[in-house]
Amino acid sequence: MGRTDDGNGRDDTGGREAALDRRGAVRAEDAFDVARVDAWLKEHVAGLDGAPEVTQFSGGASNLTYLLRYPGAELVLRRPPAGRKASSAHDMAREYDVQRKLRPVFPYVPAVRALCRDPEVIGCDFYVMDRVPGLILRGRLPAGTTLGRARARELSETFVDTLADLHGIDPGAAGLTGLGKGAGYVRRQVEGWTHRYARARTWNTPGFSKVTAWLADNQPDDVAIRVIHNDWRLDNIVLEPDTLRVTGVLDWEMATLGDPLMDLGSALAYWVQADDDRVARATRRQPSHLPGMLTRAEIVERYCDRTGLPADNWAFYEVFGLFRLAAIAQQIYYRYHHRRTRNPAFRNLWLAVNYLDWRCRRVIARSRL
Repeated sequence: MGRTDDGNGRDDTGGREAALDRRGAVRAEDAFDVARVDAWLKEHVAGLDGAPEVTQFSGGASNLTYLLRYPGAELVLRRPPAGRKASSAHDMAREYDVQRKLRPVFPYVPAVRALCRDPEVIGCDFYVMDRVPGLILRGRLPAGTTLGRARARELSETFVDTLADLHGIDPGAAGLTGLGKGAGYVRRQVEGWTHRYARARTWNTPGFSKVTAWLADNQPDDVAIRVIHNDWRLDNIVLEPDTLRVTGVLDWEMATLGDPLMDLGSALAYWVQADDDRVARATRRQPSHLPGMLTRAEIVERYCDRTGLPADNWAFYEVFGLFRLAAIAQQIYYRYHHRRTRNPAFRNLWLAVNYLDWRCRRVIARSRL
């Protein structure tokens, strides 16, 4: 297995996916006072010497991430975008606290080192954590890397088994009972994402009225309330390059307490398998299509065997995951449509939203047979 490594999950292989997420110079609009941050860090993190070399991870559409490289130490700094208030997706104190409390019971969480809430330092909250070196697999394997059938199967089993392990954590024992609202998660998610999509809809995207009505009418009760990640994908998992052992799981900003099957359904909305249609294969962002990889159905079966949770109404979770993905894409496209960003990568997201509406309705139709 070849090695590619950016430190905290952003790949530096030089391929197409790597180019999207490579580190580079800090963008002018995202710059901060490095000397002031350095002084603050040296008061709160032991063992730092010299001045840091600072680069910025260019990927992601949410919080900003930087690498601070000191002699003998490498830290990752996370902060919200300029002008963003501390919503659940941009609350640095919450993200820091979740990782701090979860790491003792889920060792793949990066170790956080310090949280700054003093606006005099960079004008917003931020925190730093240890860099997690390793391999991140994206849509295309890094140059020179191969993944045979047996190792692909092993990797896909690791993907689902690690999620099952996360869902097996007792929130009370981890001190995380305040992480979410608890019971009623399914209902809140259906209502919340229906509202978010409606607010972000543009003239060239569907209303999803049949889909959201079906979700509202067919929602099951919560099967359990567990710690969930809410963005479980292979490109958020750091692997040891030679063994493919998990060394870290990234991006905990959406973590909460909720129904674990909703987390699985959301994860599998991204899981494109080899026999999917051409549109799905064109949007793939992880190597889930390779020979040997588990199919979505096999992942669900393995997950249920490991957790003991039922998935009798799996069509609901599948449709929810696809609709949630459509709403996320639509929220991003809304910004492009209204010229709040001109990133060309967002130009055709409206087509993906239309496709996901078709996928949802297709699953619904099959569920009635």
